[in-house]
Amino acid sequence: MEMSPEVMGYDRAIVVFSPDGRLFQVEYAREAVKKGTTAVGITFKEGVVFATLRKSSNVVIGGEKITKVDDHLAVASAGLVADARVLIDMARVKAQQNRLLYDEPISVRAMAKFIADRQQLYTQYAGVRPYGVSLLVGGFDTEPGLFETDPSGIMIEAKARAIGKNSEKINEYFEKKYKDNMNLKKAAQMCVDVLKEFGGKEQELNKDTLLLVVVDENGFRKIAKEEYDDLGIKL
Repeated sequence: MEMSPEVMGYDRAIVVFSPDGRLFQVEYAREAVKKGTTAVGITFKEGVVFATLRKSSNVVIGGEKITKVDDHLAVASAGLVADARVLIDMARVKAQQNRLLYDEPISVRAMAKFIADRQQLYTQYAGVRPYGVSLLVGGFDTEPGLFETDPSGIMIEAKARAIGKNSEKINEYFEKKYKDNMNLKKAAQMCVDVLKEFGGKEQELNKDTLLLVVVDENGFRKIAKEEYDDLGIKL
């Protein structure tokens, strides 16, 4: 994002608004998200399915973009990995506190609000910067739930949502193609289709690079690549 010299003075601190009411550091953080690896989440009849592409390397292990927060709850991230890790650690502590205090799992909505509140807090004070990450928070409490949070602290409830590279195009695709009460097979195939079409050319989509995670009434689980054929997923 290129700024003219007269605009640059308004991005020195997060607490300074530009004359037209913008917080440029929040917009910079959103640019970091747009450059992140694409991640998608889709609700289906029995739960939520997440998908992204793993970075393939002969020497580097790990770097998962979809993380378990509690037995019934997962988070997918796009943007600065370190910022995502800090927010996810906070979310895990919050989930355990809820179990200890109330003897029940935290709701998906309450967790999304907790994360969004934390992100919004870092848009209010000088000497800090916004979290350069967006998160998809999804899971199953009494029913499937999916939310997006972004660097400004906005929280959006959705039935299907994408973050990261080409997310605007994917979300337009979801507006046209998403259908209520899909089963896991159809939801997972839709994840694969959008990653294949919009996920970028830097990473090949195959059984080794595709990461699919399901959260339903049975909890969190990664779909093993051996299961793709059983589900009828076409790569």
